[in-house]
Amino acid sequence: MPDSVSTFLPDDDATARFGAELAMSLKAGDIVSLEGDLGAGKTAMARAIIRALAADGALDVPSPTFAIIQPYDTPRGAVLHADLYRLADATEAEELGLFDDPDAIVLVEWAARAPQVLDMVTLTVALDIPRGGAGREVRLIRR
Repeated sequence: MPDSVSTFLPDDDATARFGAELAMSLKAGDIVSLEGDLGAGKTAMARAIIRALAADGALDVPSPTFAIIQPYDTPRGAVLHADLYRLADATEAEELGLFDDPDAIVLVEWAARAPQVLDMVTLTVALDIPRGGAGREVRLIRR
């Protein structure tokens, strides 16, 4: 994958397809930061990635906003979906066990709330709502 790729996703179906394609490029140990404003589609993207990794398009993938971390056992290995928005302090991220399994694929929303997590990111998925509010702009940055 190139260092940076940008594309326009016109609707939720395009976002789901993009997330599924992205999932196939992820490997054990990848730490993915999902970035964007509230409502930009971070959880929708994570949901598409997790469903593809689990090979289950109907898998219930709730937002981890209140649980903070949601684990999944998939045919591709362990996947962790975390939302750090509610952390009171960056040091709380160390207690989550995000990096206990070095082979897990970790998807993190609001990684910037814990700089030590952000420093470990291998791929950033930046989502933006374009002017007019239709669709999403997505930019992938491999680190």
